[in-house]
Amino acid sequence: MAQTRLMDRVRHTIRALHYSRKTESAYCYWIRGFIRFHRYRHPRDMDAGDISRYLSWLAVDRKVAAATQNQALNAILFLYRRVLDIELERIEDVVRAKRSRRIPVVFTRHEVAAILGLLEQPYRLACSLMYGSGLRLMETLRLRIKDIDFERRVILVRSGKGNKDRVTVLPEGLVADLESAITRVARLHELDVAEGYGEVQMPFALARKYPAQARSLQWQFLFAANQRSTDPVSGRERRHHIYETSVQRAVKNAISAAHIGKPGSCHTFRHSFATHLLEDGYDIRTVQELMGHKDVRTTQIYTHVLKRGGNAVRSPLQALARTGSGDHPGHPAQE
Repeated sequence: MAQTRLMDRVRHTIRALHYSRKTESAYCYWIRGFIRFHRYRHPRDMDAGDISRYLSWLAVDRKVAAATQNQALNAILFLYRRVLDIELERIEDVVRAKRSRRIPVVFTRHEVAAILGLLEQPYRLACSLMYGSGLRLMETLRLRIKDIDFERRVILVRSGKGNKDRVTVLPEGLVADLESAITRVARLHELDVAEGYGEVQMPFALARKYPAQARSLQWQFLFAANQRSTDPVSGRERRHHIYETSVQRAVKNAISAAHIGKPGSCHTFRHSFATHLLEDGYDIRTVQELMGHKDVRTTQIYTHVLKRGGNAVRSPLQALARTGSGDHPGHPAQE
């Protein structure tokens, strides 16, 4: 019972701070795992040493990735600082999971065209926005009609990663598809209103501040689902956006049908957006802003997958091939 009450407090605190449901699910998972690891002792009876042992067990026995171990640490720190109001002493002697820095998978332009050509709507439009605007999958699915600015040809990304807003480009070639998507949502919304529904989930406290806006067309999801569903938190029947798993499945099937051997995913479109912009000569700071990266070093990783090679270095073998001389590599030319 004590653990149940504690987890209820964790969920209440997370929702009060407006964290996403994915964060809530992940934090609850790691906090429960931490308590189970220590045989259901209450976290108030544990200290930094107990946290260190759990994190070390994750790295050594579970062999989790560094990012996963950090997520578990963040969840536990949230429990102590935000829920229990306990400031921990410095956590030391943690066996850190090995951090690997991998070069991202990137589609060629031909591969992007092949995949998009095999996708049906609304998946084609969603993936086109990920590639054409550099959006993450959930940023794409959470777009509202009001976030599409046709006049300025920009897309407003609200509460992206790190709870940051940003503006990115609206590709000219997607205007007609976006207008068709809005027309579809308008028809669905009209039917919902006629049946006594039409209210959409609003972020944070806006539902109380602007109750009429929840039923307006402008706040409806651009990628509205075909069917209404019951909100697990409020219990209200609403029309949410399509599931991310349905987009991921469609992309996997299209990659397979296009006979592309790369381990690509929805996020690969975003990687390709950044890489192709750099190939086209756009400044890395511009790409950083469009991607919403906090640090330019995150954007710099895409320089490693440019067609020209890292930092546009040309191999000396190319120059050798152009000379046409019969000189053998490694031997100076005879004067």
